[in-house]
Amino acid sequence: MNRFRLPYHLIVEEGVFDDIPGAMSDVFPKLYRRKTIVVTEENLKGIFSKRLEEIMKDFPKSELYLIQKADYDSAVALAKYITMNEVTLVIGFGGGTVLDLAKFAAFVSKSQLISLPTTLSNDSLASPVAVLGTVGKARKSFRCTIPDAILVDVNVVKGAPDRQLLAGIGDTVSKYTALYDWKLAGEKNGDPVDDFAYMISRMAFDSVLYSENEELKSRDFILRLTRALVMGGLAMEIAGHSRPSSGSEHLFCHCLEENFSEQVCVPHGIATAMGSYPACVFQGRKTKKVSTVIKQYGIPVKPSANGVTKEIFTKAWQGAAATRADRYTILNECDLSDQRLSEIYDEMEALF
Repeated sequence: MNRFRLPYHLIVEEGVFDDIPGAMSDVFPKLYRRKTIVVTEENLKGIFSKRLEEIMKDFPKSELYLIQKADYDSAVALAKYITMNEVTLVIGFGGGTVLDLAKFAAFVSKSQLISLPTTLSNDSLASPVAVLGTVGKARKSFRCTIPDAILVDVNVVKGAPDRQLLAGIGDTVSKYTALYDWKLAGEKNGDPVDDFAYMISRMAFDSVLYSENEELKSRDFILRLTRALVMGGLAMEIAGHSRPSSGSEHLFCHCLEENFSEQVCVPHGIATAMGSYPACVFQGRKTKKVSTVIKQYGIPVKPSANGVTKEIFTKAWQGAAATRADRYTILNECDLSDQRLSEIYDEMEALF
């Protein structure tokens, strides 16, 4: 039987960052007494200087730690710093890069972790996986801890660029094809499929597909998107791996990130949504559900609009499976010829 842990708190409210110890006092009394490290990056320090000052006032024994790179060595260095300085509470403040590094460092140092996302661009705010740089441009997913608490301040997220929120929707869209690939791996490769994790991930996709509120900066939509991303993270925690949220569409994204980062700069969630449409075609399924969500919210997945030429698109799909060679997906058995990929590229250019 799988063993998993869930966050003690999931709070999505306006102004929740104003009194974090108070919001968590029912489970963690006197949290403000803990020796704390607030992890963020230089750019966010400039944008949220007053906000960070107020958070640190609530934790008198806190210090600010600015990350320089989102790679494995930096995460290990942070974990060493935490243990050497006897820090017991880690607060990750930022987007996916910061939260992934904070998660892994908290996991290695056995510290408690509070996730304070400043945007909702992917499911890293709740997932038990940290994607970190390794050698060169390569990135690897590392198993780590799930946060003890996830606090989303609606007022902060409202200030995030629309493109980042659209990336969060895109990351949720990708679950549609990821779940198919997981089932396929079960049938063809004998990979176990956890029904409960599968259900939760599917609920995350459905919550976006059937949403009647399309206003990105509204409190109701921020709450819905937060829940969708958290459900995706919890599905991974229950399954014990990332398959409930990551399939062939993510392999396409990984290939773009690892091999074409100098030509293309596409947010992770938008790249996975871009990959979901072709993945759906490869899987022999109707593309209506995926294209409906993409068009409904205006997720910018048109390849050329993101600097993805037909040549890059083709090479990214043809090299996608190699980024996670141990992962069985539809890419193990579909047609990835230049001609077929050229047709899909043209189809996406016309549709989106």
